[in-house]
Amino acid sequence: MEVIHIYHTNDLHSHFENWPKISALLRERKQWHMNAGDPVYFFDIGDHLDLWHPYTEATKGKINTQLLEDEQYTAVTIGNNEGITLPYEALDCLYEGASFDVILANLYKENGERPSWLTPSRIYTTNKGIKIGVIGLTAYFEHLYGLLGWQLTDPFYELEKELLQVRSKVDIVMVLSHLGINEDEEMASRFPEIDVIMGAHTHHILHQGKEINNSLLGAAGKFGNFIGHIVLTVDTATKKIVEKSAQLYDTSKLPAVQGEGEFIDHLYDEGKKALSSQVTTLNKTWPKKELALFLCQKIKQWCDADCAILNEGIILDNLTEGPVSYFDLLTICPHPINPCKVTITGAELKEILLEMQNEKWEHLQVKGLGFRGNLLGKMICDGIEIKTVEERKEFYFQNKVLIADAAYTIAVPDMFTFGNFFPAIYRAKDKQYFLPEFMRNILAETL
Repeated sequence: MEVIHIYHTNDLHSHFENWPKISALLRERKQWHMNAGDPVYFFDIGDHLDLWHPYTEATKGKINTQLLEDEQYTAVTIGNNEGITLPYEALDCLYEGASFDVILANLYKENGERPSWLTPSRIYTTNKGIKIGVIGLTAYFEHLYGLLGWQLTDPFYELEKELLQVRSKVDIVMVLSHLGINEDEEMASRFPEIDVIMGAHTHHILHQGKEINNSLLGAAGKFGNFIGHIVLTVDTATKKIVEKSAQLYDTSKLPAVQGEGEFIDHLYDEGKKALSSQVTTLNKTWPKKELALFLCQKIKQWCDADCAILNEGIILDNLTEGPVSYFDLLTICPHPINPCKVTITGAELKEILLEMQNEKWEHLQVKGLGFRGNLLGKMICDGIEIKTVEERKEFYFQNKVLIADAAYTIAVPDMFTFGNFFPAIYRAKDKQYFLPEFMRNILAETL
């Protein structure tokens, strides 16, 4: 028998506060298994980086690559934070100098060639000759990748192609899947030849894994709160898996690491220092509500839209009088959220404007969709005049009442198109995304 140990992380999102404990456990376990003569592999399943953190923003993810390199990861795949929050050039050089493999089957350049820094699959051979084929896949945000200059293909289509190439050459098949729990379960149902699926993207937690058909699914939540450990026991005579198990280690229950506080502070301070360049000098303090209205007006102009809708919670704090740095703007607007122009009818726009009056928005807690704040905040708009006529609200565009069947364009944060905040925006067919500019970039340019 040969016992194979696989450790996996996913969706760290640059929450480096847990990295010292992750690092300590991986180093300790690697030594244990090497001393026992057992093979050990480390995989990251994407979204290791997130541009809310100043050092990730300042280095465009290079610090994340360095941390993975320091722990001698075997391979990684990318998530949507690597893929569609970084400009094309930043992703194209993100892994320069890394000794680990970047495994991803469904990403191409616009000309149809694969980038030189990735491979669709990789075969690893254990001490006793067991061959492990590993395939990588990332979430199918085809349109957004296209806007940045990449070509993203259907992950299941690429998976079928790679399985045809790999299955006959290996004894074990694994997938690094930044697709989400629903797709992972479908994958396990459709492709029984896959032995292990390490999942990510939807931040799901599988404490003891989950078995579907022949596949063992593993997933470790988000932010480095857990480390995944999969153990495969293989009969070296038949080269078949005779036992497999999955478990998670809760990093909050791991022993403290000497100097971890200093390490975390150092990364933050280095990022702050690198983003210290001055954007402007303010002659007064701008309250966050004024900044939100200012940004709402500017995204309307930026997108050349008829009107704009924005949530006040997108600005987290005031800007005080005096010099303003890029770090200050990242602090008050850390979201990897892009502007988007959406075309809808006047009737749909009126429905949205009425729904905006609901007090629920100010107290609505939101996690994900690019939003890095806490409360969504009051909804505000620019370009639409609201009048009360006989105790009834009327909405005017350029001094004319909205026409029900006319088309209007609205500029919104792209999160409104992914989350079902306003059904008319979510369902709209005509959406134009502006990448790679984030809201803070527009704020910086305007200031």
